[in-house]
Amino acid sequence: MSSPRAPLDDDRRASAGSVAKIAPMATEGSAPKESRQGVMEDELPRRLRAERERRRISVRELARRLDVTPSAISQIETGRARPSVATLFAIVTELDMSLDALFDHEAGSGSRGRGDQGLSRVIVRDSEREALDLSTGVRWERLTADADPEVDFLHVVYEPGGASSPPGQLMRHAGREYGLILSGRLEITLGFETRELGPGDSLSFDSTSPHRLANNGDEPVKAVWVVLGRHGSDPRTEGFGQ
Repeated sequence: MSSPRAPLDDDRRASAGSVAKIAPMATEGSAPKESRQGVMEDELPRRLRAERERRRISVRELARRLDVTPSAISQIETGRARPSVATLFAIVTELDMSLDALFDHEAGSGSRGRGDQGLSRVIVRDSEREALDLSTGVRWERLTADADPEVDFLHVVYEPGGASSPPGQLMRHAGREYGLILSGRLEITLGFETRELGPGDSLSFDSTSPHRLANNGDEPVKAVWVVLGRHGSDPRTEGFGQ
C-alpha cells in the first residue's frame, strides 16, 4: 500500500499522557461486570503482544507501520491504556488477526460452534457475551459462540460522547458493514455526508469509504453490527481529516 497510514492522533500523543487509562469495565444499562464474560484487562494486551511476538515484529517496527509512538504500543500491550476503535482496527489488521480472536478464550482450539455439538455450543446468552471496552466510549460484545474468521457479529454500545474515532477524523478499512440501531441516536458520517439514525433505523456501507460513528446524545446507543470481509484487498485502517 502506498497510501498514507492512519495518523491516529489519540495514540501519537501517548508519551504526553493523553492515551485513555484503563477504567472499570462497566457500561450503563449493561449487566454487572461479574455477569459478563468480558475480556479482562490483561487479556486484550496479552493477546496483542503474543501475536506481535509470534510474528517477530518489534514494538518499534509495529509503531512505525501504524505511524504511532512505540510508547503508545507499549502502553496498550501492558494494559496501561485502552486503544480506540480506529487504533484497534489498525493493530489487528497489521497483525492479520480476527477481531473474534480477541474475544476467544480458547483461540486456536477449534470452532466450538461448528458441527454436531449441540445447541449449548452455539447459543450465547445475554449474560455470557464476551466484551471489549475501548478508550473512546465504545463497547463491543461478541454475539457468536466462537471465533468466526469470516464475519464480526457484534452488539455495540456507544456511551454519550462515544465515537469510533476522534473528532475531525474518519477511518476506513476493508469489508462491508451492516448496522441496526436498537436504542439511542447514532450519528454517522460517510464521506462528506452526515446523518443521524434512531431506533429501528438500519444502514449498510462499504467500509473502505471514510466513515465515523458517534453518539452526540445524552443516552447510550445500542446496536447490532456486522462486518463482512474485513480481511479484504485493502487491509489498512486509515485516518482522514474532515
